[in-house]
Amino acid sequence: MSTVKSKNQLPQIPLAERCRPKTLDEFQGQEKLVGKGKPLRTMIDSDSLSSIILWGPPGTGKTTLAKIISESTNSEFFQMNAVSSGVREIRQIIEIAKNNLIQSRRTILFIDEIHRFNKAQQDALLASVESGELILIGATTENPSFEVIPALRSRVRVFVLEELSKNNLQDILNFALTKDDFLKSLNITIVDPDFLLFISGGDARILLNILEASVIQEIEKEEIKITKEIIENIIQRKNIMYDKAGEEHYNIISAFIKSLRGSDPDAAVYWMARMLEGGEDPLFIARRMVVLASEDIGNASPNALLLAEAAFSAVDKIGMPESRIILSQCATYLASSPKSNASYMAVDSALSDVKNLPLYQVPIHLRNAPTKLMKDLGYGKEYKYPHSFENNFLQESYLPEEIKGKQYYLPSENGNEKTIKERLKSLWKGIKKY
Repeated sequence: MSTVKSKNQLPQIPLAERCRPKTLDEFQGQEKLVGKGKPLRTMIDSDSLSSIILWGPPGTGKTTLAKIISESTNSEFFQMNAVSSGVREIRQIIEIAKNNLIQSRRTILFIDEIHRFNKAQQDALLASVESGELILIGATTENPSFEVIPALRSRVRVFVLEELSKNNLQDILNFALTKDDFLKSLNITIVDPDFLLFISGGDARILLNILEASVIQEIEKEEIKITKEIIENIIQRKNIMYDKAGEEHYNIISAFIKSLRGSDPDAAVYWMARMLEGGEDPLFIARRMVVLASEDIGNASPNALLLAEAAFSAVDKIGMPESRIILSQCATYLASSPKSNASYMAVDSALSDVKNLPLYQVPIHLRNAPTKLMKDLGYGKEYKYPHSFENNFLQESYLPEEIKGKQYYLPSENGNEKTIKERLKSLWKGIKKY
């Protein structure tokens, strides 16, 4: 092996592009889709293409699959990026597709980041996709349920790509080192391959970009040793997959809330750390904890709401990075607290009755009587002031007569709410069931 001594001799085409698989046999990962007898492989092998959307994380092979499909079929292939293309370009390709159809030739349009197309741009595809004039391959990192209009979604098949496994990444790494003409001409040793695979975050493109950048940094050495320190210097920080505007945002906040509700402080802190490291607004996290404190803890631990509100205020004043400590204190407290959704269920049950039952009149003894006329009409008459009775209580009815005895709030047996339940049971004995 000889070593390239000058950076002027470096390849002009990026490694990720040089190593892009040309056939399904070279393709790594997505065995559930392209393995023998699997749906996408069968579609390609039988040359029975239909419009599809490839949905999955970055660097999992969406663009590569689209190009393999184009090479495997007798089709004219067009590629556009939704960020830089519009309806005008789509219509031009549709005209070409119509002419190709006359000549019994198919046309494939690959749209990367199709979720960035607005409704009008997606509408422009409908007729041609439905008629078969155009075979659409869309690629997206976002959930098509939210980002692709229903009319277009119903005309395509959605294939879900999974994050690449460690074995998949290792095979891609080996392929690059042994098949790429530039890399195999060098004396390269990867000292910590597991760290390189880990730091890529399941993204083959990132893996190859880091590998190439590390090699270039050490290119003037006879033996290129890619160590953990070199990789860390290249990337500066771990690649965190977290799109604040995309589906992963909703997935991780959902996991965080469910961990708090499930009383698992360890999981809660982990998901919170993922959000913080991904650049999430700390106030967004604090705001969600304020809601959870009432929705899922409520009167089982009334201090939860006080702490959550205090945490929100403190985070607003302090800012990062110190706010991570405040958020962690709040999250671990909420996760560790006894749980009750009784308050939440109570208001929703009451709202249901308000929406679905007649709006009953306020009982006359509960009405305010600020004027003489109202007093003359009996407003407030026979109202009994609880503080005038023993223990500041009497068994009085405060609901409309039509729903007298209705119960909305049913305290749990958890935490402080158990005491509340016992008190209410004693007060309303013979009237309400607790």
